[in-house]
Amino acid sequence: MTNIKTKKGVIAILTGGGDVPGLNPAIRAITIRAGREGYQVIGLRRGWAGIIEMKRDKGFDNSNNYQILTEEIVIKAGRTGGTFLHTSRTRPSHVLKADVPKNLQDTYNDEVNDLTPEVIKNLDFLGVDYLIPIGGDDTLSYGVRLYKEGVKVVAIPKTMDNDVPGTDYCIGFSTCITRTIMMTDSLRTSAGSHERFLVLEVFGRYAGYTAMLPTMAGAANRCVIPEYKFDIERLTELLTQDRLKNPSNYSVVLISEGAMFEGGEMVFEGGVKDAYGHAKLGGIGDLVSAKLKELSPKYNNGKAINVINQKLGYLVRGGNPDAIDSIVPMAYGNLALDLILEGIHGRLVVLKNGRYDNVPVDVVTSSKKVVNIEKHYNIDRLRPYYKSFEMQPLLIMTSE
Repeated sequence: MTNIKTKKGVIAILTGGGDVPGLNPAIRAITIRAGREGYQVIGLRRGWAGIIEMKRDKGFDNSNNYQILTEEIVIKAGRTGGTFLHTSRTRPSHVLKADVPKNLQDTYNDEVNDLTPEVIKNLDFLGVDYLIPIGGDDTLSYGVRLYKEGVKVVAIPKTMDNDVPGTDYCIGFSTCITRTIMMTDSLRTSAGSHERFLVLEVFGRYAGYTAMLPTMAGAANRCVIPEYKFDIERLTELLTQDRLKNPSNYSVVLISEGAMFEGGEMVFEGGVKDAYGHAKLGGIGDLVSAKLKELSPKYNNGKAINVINQKLGYLVRGGNPDAIDSIVPMAYGNLALDLILEGIHGRLVVLKNGRYDNVPVDVVTSSKKVVNIEKHYNIDRLRPYYKSFEMQPLLIMTSE
């Protein structure tokens, strides 16, 4: 299956970075619409990894690196979570020597290698006219690189953290906060039964939206986020007050994985970094829990308050998409096809102030999207502000 050409051309799709519910609905929308418009659709497997690992050989079996997508394939998958194309955190511009495919090791033998020339040649070998990467700012930043190299790119934003610049909404965010609320409500029964603090660590490396929105919706009393280094003494005092006011004698705090103590830094599980330079976060919830128990006697008449500590992690990104993460990916996929049918590329499809739109794709690398502390976060009370909702977008704090 090489040099595939149909009447209008070939569109390639890939999904990169972390999986989220909503990826398969996006793939389905693109494939069905593209097929009906006369395009052939190729699914590149395992994110950017599939396209760097394939061989430009008509006799080689590249089925592990890409597949032809049809309506029959995507209809069933489109109702499910995750990505049936699979994913990776591969960064073709920064491939370690040990990770260079065997057939390229004679050419690329530096400690870190830029395989972009191979990516472009492989896309040309497949006859790809347009490339649709679906991912967060890491995955899409390489899409920007390819666009600057002449590849016709139309990008779709995806991330549970909702932190891709240029858009109010990223695929996966609604399911994430919906599940966070549901799981918090499930765990609060145990917190109440044992009269404890409930500490839940949620996603959010640099942006605190996944902690802020559930807290605003009433799932938690307090939240701490990456944008503001918090005072653990103040958090302990507030949670103790919340607990005493609650007839069931418990209180809840959501902790972004990237949150930092005052005077401290992010907490990592280990020193290994991915291709984009990110070490795996994890452990801030454990540290907060230990400090809350240690400091609680100071605010609770000398008696320590025990803690229920849970890292929600992959529980909020597994399973099927909710309604919003079924509808928005459908719209994003069709928006991407609208652009392609008009011969437009170098764009990112977005939601802005409740309206679907598109913006230049290089917005992904030109700015950062984080919570506006002054506008949305009460740094004294360690929770969102509950005011000034008039004319705000659906999810309140996502508009830049």
